[in-house]
Amino acid sequence: MTTQARQSTELRQAEIIATMLHLAAERNPADITTTDIAKAMRVTQGALFRHFATKEAIRLAVVEWIEAQLLGALLAARQAAPDALAALRAMFLAHVRFAQAYPGVPRLIFAELQQAEASPVRLMVHKIMQRYRQVLAETLSLAMAAKRIRADVDCQAAASLFLGGIQGLVIQSMLSGSDAALERQAEAVLDLYLAGLGGQS
Repeated sequence: MTTQARQSTELRQAEIIATMLHLAAERNPADITTTDIAKAMRVTQGALFRHFATKEAIRLAVVEWIEAQLLGALLAARQAAPDALAALRAMFLAHVRFAQAYPGVPRLIFAELQQAEASPVRLMVHKIMQRYRQVLAETLSLAMAAKRIRADVDCQAAASLFLGGIQGLVIQSMLSGSDAALERQAEAVLDLYLAGLGGQS
């Protein structure tokens, strides 16, 4: 494959992923078909299958994109923060803003986690969550070592609560049909979370 052909394929694959995310923001991701994707892109199903062999391959590519973009945003937020406590705040808000920018992402993640079978897509989602928890636990441990949070904090439990807080906010936003107050509520939830850890400024 020539460089130009490879770039063309990568661009089309990126367009398919973006279309899947757009559709997932508007409807149940489990109900999205390759026909729906092709129609939204104004191409044939055959054109889709030239870039992805199956619908599952599309789903897997979408989840791989989520892994790269979400974890990339979290790590960038952590690296830019002046200390571990500030990093926790920055990471929390980075995730909330990511959910605002890509409302189809949480819908896709929740839909995949509800699947009964241990598909490659679901396994990839679990991999993302494990890596996320690892990054959180590392950051919490650094905050503890720097005496920015209490020494008796269970970092694994605190990581679960961090994720649960974001998921709760996103679910409420989905139920209300609006994310207008999401970031303001996120700040309040985050303040409560950090206070519970004994966060010291």
